[in-house]
Amino acid sequence: MKRKGAMGLTLFLLFVTSILAGTLAGIILPDNLKIDDQTLVLNGMALRKKVIFKVYVAGLYLPAKEKNSETILAADKTRCTVMHFVRSVDAGKISEAWFEGLQANTPKYSPELKNQFDVLATLMEDVKEGDKLVFTYRPGKGTEVKVKGVIKQTLGDKAFADALFACWIGKKPGPGESFKNGLLGL
Repeated sequence: MKRKGAMGLTLFLLFVTSILAGTLAGIILPDNLKIDDQTLVLNGMALRKKVIFKVYVAGLYLPAKEKNSETILAADKTRCTVMHFVRSVDAGKISEAWFEGLQANTPKYSPELKNQFDVLATLMEDVKEGDKLVFTYRPGKGTEVKVKGVIKQTLGDKAFADALFACWIGKKPGPGESFKNGLLGL
């Protein structure tokens, strides 16, 4: 009898977890994130692939669901992207992607913005399967960069946050249009 009860509880918890979380490529992200005194909702999830290899699953968190990337980038509201790696990637490759994203989506960037991306690149570390990078923009404070659970630094202003988030949801997202659509919940 205890066994049936335990199995029932396990099935119930699996059901509740599936309701309260997004799942993609075996990665589960919560439907909500608490940032300071605000609850952000999971807007969408996307899988970054390079050739045939799965690299990371990303989740975009916003104050409310939004399908338009221009609206997201125009709003001066808290936002967060979680990158959950499903394979090892060296810091140089990650940094290279930041600069490619900056050039593709913010072609007339200022020297100050370039310097902020230079600092971002110095904060990167080699990542392994299961490691996370988390970027949280707070209006008036900047973008907190968290690498493998450690807050490294808070960078820039809204212009930096917009350029960074445009790497995923801008007009020319580095990971591709289908990745962007996934984050937008399309």
